[in-house]
Amino acid sequence: MSENTILGLKLPTDPRWVDIAAISLEDILTDHAFCEQKAATTMISIIQRYSDREELVDKLAPVVTEEWGHFRMVLAELKKRGMHLGKQRKDDYVNALLAQEPKSISPEERLLHKLCICALIEARSCERFRLLSLHISDEKLKDFYHKFMVSEAGHYRLFLDLARTYYEEEKVRETWQGWLQIEKNIMADMPPRADRIH
Repeated sequence: MSENTILGLKLPTDPRWVDIAAISLEDILTDHAFCEQKAATTMISIIQRYSDREELVDKLAPVVTEEWGHFRMVLAELKKRGMHLGKQRKDDYVNALLAQEPKSISPEERLLHKLCICALIEARSCERFRLLSLHISDEKLKDFYHKFMVSEAGHYRLFLDLARTYYEEEKVRETWQGWLQIEKNIMADMPPRADRIH
């Protein structure tokens, strides 16, 4: 069974991505750092908006700390290699997902879509980190990205588990399958970028 099947993703990453990412290591580490930072702020935003959901707050609060810790880990890796944190760039992948979020729906229904989008981003990050952990030539980075892969897989499961906490299983399954198809279409139209995690 492939990693994509386990994660549910319908389109694997172009295998050329690891090779081109390795050429732009400073850029890819910079993008990774900002991805972790944005993940932390997204968790804070969800907690603020849905502060009445006790289980959601309890489960996401530690993720904020973890994601910020990941940002610091990537920043340390950059410095260790004599590299610098570059400028944050627009995340076309995440923006394309957010553009597909249904409009004019209740806050109650919006939460389900937010959790599915977060799960998708974590699943795709997990897949990319797995590729780096297996195929990048730098042995130290293989171990570095293996740890991130394991973490992202846990976050992916957490978001879908939270969705099942608040919504019926069939509703979650239907919504998740719809988002998997949306993500497949986005990936099909998006060329592999040497300087981006997504």
